[in-house]
Amino acid sequence: MNYSIVFSAVIAALALSACEKPAPVSPTPAVITVPVPGPAGPTGATGSTGSTGSTGAAGDTGSTGSTGSTGSTGGTGATGATGDTGKTGGGTVIVVPPAPPEPAR
Repeated sequence: MNYSIVFSAVIAALALSACEKPAPVSPTPAVITVPVPGPAGPTGATGSTGSTGSTGAAGDTGSTGSTGSTGSTGGTGATGATGDTGKTGGGTVIVVPPAPPEPAR
């Protein structure tokens, strides 16, 4: 009986594999028509000139400059002329009185 089960399984496998299988049918690709551009047209007319722009705003006033450096010291002046010799004194003596004292308050 062991042989009959194995024999039946082999016969069933051969019978099922012997069936004719239909070949797969691939779909036909659709044809897509792509429009082709024609030749370029004539050049258009030149446009008119644009209007002039407005004047810009005035700029800000610049900042004040920094103080300059101190100048160098001037040279020494020339020596003045020597004075004349004074006159010899006479016998007169001048006495200057002292200032009067301030009154008490």
